Amino acid sequence: MRSREWAPTPATHGERVTKKGAGEGRARAARKRTAPSSSNVVGPSKPRLLRLLGPGLITGAADDDPSGIATYAQAGAQFGFQLSWTLLLTYPLMVAIQAVSARIGRTTGKGIAANIRLNYSKWILRTTVALLFTANICNIGADLGAMAEASRLLLPALPIWAYLIIFSSICTTGQIFLQHTRYVAILKWLTLSLFAYFATLCVVHVSWAEFFKGLLLPKFLPDKQFWLTVIAILGTTISPYLFFWQASEEVDDTKTEPIREPLRRRPSQGRDALVRIRLDTLIGMGVSNLVALAIMATAAATLHIRGVHEISSAAQAAEALRPIAGQFAFALFSLGIIGTGLMSVPVLAGSAAYALGEAQSWPTGLSKKPRQAKAFYGAIAVATLIGAAANVLKISPIKALIWAAALNAVVAVPVMFLVMKIATNKKIMGPFRIERPWVVLGWLATGVMTVASAAFLASLAAS
Repeated sequence: MRSREWAPTPATHGERVTKKGAGEGRARAARKRTAPSSSNVVGPSKPRLLRLLGPGLITGAADDDPSGIATYAQAGAQFGFQLSWTLLLTYPLMVAIQAVSARIGRTTGKGIAANIRLNYSKWILRTTVALLFTANICNIGADLGAMAEASRLLLPALPIWAYLIIFSSICTTGQIFLQHTRYVAILKWLTLSLFAYFATLCVVHVSWAEFFKGLLLPKFLPDKQFWLTVIAILGTTISPYLFFWQASEEVDDTKTEPIREPLRRRPSQGRDALVRIRLDTLIGMGVSNLVALAIMATAAATLHIRGVHEISSAAQAAEALRPIAGQFAFALFSLGIIGTGLMSVPVLAGSAAYALGEAQSWPTGLSKKPRQAKAFYGAIAVATLIGAAANVLKISPIKALIWAAALNAVVAVPVMFLVMKIATNKKIMGPFRIERPWVVLGWLATGVMTVASAAFLASLAAS
């Protein structure tokens, strides 16, 4: 006889499981440990939708990091509403590659780097991980620098280096010392910082006719800078560190919840797991692109129409808003930079550590205690500290962003190719290899990124 129920802990994200045979005793014991009391004294449980959301929501929110904010603000300041359509284009491509990445982690019980190590040559693994780690450090440095600059605009009493130390310490110690489920809950709450950009959009005057025209009627300009900005938006929304993070978080969540097991080992959990991953990713990537659209529209409605067409950082965008949109819009924009940075820097450092740890066969995962995964947590700390040091050494944040974008362009396409090869391999995925619609969308995303990355690298070589 089979019994089904919704596991109630936050780590399960609402995934329904089937228990039978030898697994019934363990599942029953886990259910007793985690089930809420039926007493009326106990408060109501979390809404089902909140329990469903997890790695996909956090990944989508982390995509709007301070570096991405600078990209979207620059696009709006330079071209007004004309590039809004790019965020409609990237949405299904983001959903496809992120959902496929999550599915690999949930099905195999291993992250992307571990699957590459087990199924492909060492030089592919080492090259991919080295490029990802380097690109992530560049992004971490740029994000920490933007957070420090934004903080100094709000509270100028402290120097930049002090803010760098504060934010680096918060991002590192949170991952190392907090319990995994609690840290995931904090990251979920930090996604609320994204609403600062919706609030900013509400306090500025927007020409909605122009907005929807740019969103629904694509306009292509015969201008090199126009196409470089399109490529930059694609590279910002579809980044390889997000693939590694979402896949590895699915693995960690499976280890955290006793009832869960990798789908290759427990196929009966498959249907509900895949439904949850799809919903989580659809909502997470939707939030990501809506926030990006709000940032671009804010810059278009304020900076562009006032003749401010060059933005070199997210903090500069916030400062430029002050005389145009007022102190309130400036403060919201600045607080958004800090909040998104507190979420994205741990994701950048964590994804680098997951990739390095899985490549080296280290014990990895935020679900492990520090003494159980010393090298993994050490990699998180090293990546964050090097990124912070890049700011102290006066390395240009713009140059850091350019190099990070170039490295991401180099690594994104082969990683997407490997992700698709793994996801369509029956030997690796068993009955859970991806279906035709995901295959089509995944390869389409890979093709679009191939063209974009080649054009971006060509432009760098020509400049």
